[in-house]
Amino acid sequence: MHIASMIGTHPHVQGNTNDTLIRAIEEAYACAATCRLCADACLGEAMVADLTQCIRLNLDCADVCAATATVAGRRTGSNEPVIKWMLKVCAEACATCASECEQHSGMHEHCRICAEHCRRCERACREAAETITPSRP
Repeated sequence: MHIASMIGTHPHVQGNTNDTLIRAIEEAYACAATCRLCADACLGEAMVADLTQCIRLNLDCADVCAATATVAGRRTGSNEPVIKWMLKVCAEACATCASECEQHSGMHEHCRICAEHCRRCERACREAAETITPSRP
């Protein structure tokens, strides 16, 4: 992705980037897309009723990941406490979705792929959250 180059050229960043946060942003955008695709693939399965919870968690995770990446990518001004909490919530949503997809991964390759992406995003968000120290007024 080109997130690093975009953030690096932002006038308020001036080349001082948090590479761990950038990786989390990239993973979150990718995970959002993967979860949406997995939900759609689940809807195409013959036994879709058995995948209702998986679909729900895919869609929840996709929304949380997209919102987290969007908020974390903004560089004008600062809102470290919210970014840190968003990263933690994203990690939790990814962990929950991954656990559900892992239950279906033996039957559905799309769930296996989704679980892997969710775990990767979960790790990236947890690592990025540790790099953020909210400033107090």
